[in-house]
Amino acid sequence: MGLLFSIGFHEYGHFFWARKFGMRVPQFMVGFGPTVFSRRRGETEFGIKAIPLGGYIRIVGMIPPAEEGESKRATRMRRFIAEVRGQALDDVRPSDAGRVFYAKPWWQRVIVMFAGPFHNLVLAVVFFGITLTAIGTNVITTQLDTVPACVVPAGARSIALAEEQDRDVCGIPIVTSGADAGQVCGEGTPGCARPVASPAAEAGLRPGDTIVAVDGQQVDPTAYDSWTTVQQAIRGSAGQSLSLTVERDGAQRELTVTPIENVVATDDGEGTMTAGYLGVSPVFGFARQSAGDLPGYFGMVVSQSVQRLLEIPERVPQLFRAAFLGEERDVNGPIGVVGVGRISGEVFAIQEFSGAEKLSFFLSLLASVNLVLFLFNLVPIYPLDGGHVAGAVYEKLRSVVARWRGRPDPGPFDIARLMPVAYLVAGLFIALSGLLLIADVVNPITLQ
Repeated sequence: MGLLFSIGFHEYGHFFWARKFGMRVPQFMVGFGPTVFSRRRGETEFGIKAIPLGGYIRIVGMIPPAEEGESKRATRMRRFIAEVRGQALDDVRPSDAGRVFYAKPWWQRVIVMFAGPFHNLVLAVVFFGITLTAIGTNVITTQLDTVPACVVPAGARSIALAEEQDRDVCGIPIVTSGADAGQVCGEGTPGCARPVASPAAEAGLRPGDTIVAVDGQQVDPTAYDSWTTVQQAIRGSAGQSLSLTVERDGAQRELTVTPIENVVATDDGEGTMTAGYLGVSPVFGFARQSAGDLPGYFGMVVSQSVQRLLEIPERVPQLFRAAFLGEERDVNGPIGVVGVGRISGEVFAIQEFSGAEKLSFFLSLLASVNLVLFLFNLVPIYPLDGGHVAGAVYEKLRSVVARWRGRPDPGPFDIARLMPVAYLVAGLFIALSGLLLIADVVNPITLQ
């Protein structure tokens, strides 16, 4: 229902401004495929179709008549364009003079086509705002959950051995360097030693401590970005002293830590880099944020969403292998409507989650979907809304250039020439939707 509402509100943006500017809109449909329900109000048929993967409104005159002097030489492409143009112009009645889309000023067409994605942006801001300030959201707090006494390399054999024998992992000697680093060894042999104390433990940090300032910079323990601030300060201070103000048992105290060098993966996962390591892990919580945090939070989400959209082409091969070859599904890869529904169902089935946490997840998910719809629809490729906007802007620029050169206005941009591109884009979108559907059914991403 949330998805249908988002699609309907998107189309209403187009519909409202099209009617506002006097365009005739014979159809307003949510979904594709066979019509499930429809009702005519005035000159517009409103309805719901069987496949909830989008929607559309039909504005009369989206494609202009052929330009004067257009070549009449018959080619397969020209016949195709002429057929599409003819079907579009069949909707135009003699009484539609001045009401067709192509006859309206360029700026009105830009507003009409931009209004749909803009409505999704409004919904995204509203849903994120409600979630952040009224309900609360999952956050990584600055309270410390664990403070290991020593530094043990990831995957060290001593970790499993300590669990098996109920021993202190810090007391088990391991190889400190080389190809065998992390292997259990006999104390006293060359290259063998007990793990060194962690910088956090050496500095006196304890589980339950809450970091409230880093080098004098105050941090809100439950703000959405506070742990990121702490983490960045630690990573950027390898071998350097760092002042932490922590709250313990209601009192604040100053501690000085010196993170050690550690090799970590880069943000893009393509390589490694040296960063500071302290040896602490945070407590996960759920908290409301202030209204002033919304712009920064929204900017972070937009940046992440743009990055994910740009990554889709490179993730399609892995998605194909996961769908048809049984490869493990990439949890950071794209997900379809079925996958979103599955994860939502899993979240609502978790009894440990409070009602507020479930509602927060639902609204955050709906906000993210609307943000993606906004960004995706503004891609300047026909038949997306951004393609229509780009066509109208190009038409205006072409008119301005013609006026500068003393030539007559070329008239409406013939968007029918882009129909081959439109069919290609639509075909790719349908193929991706089908691939996501198959992957979400046979190899779904789950919370487990």
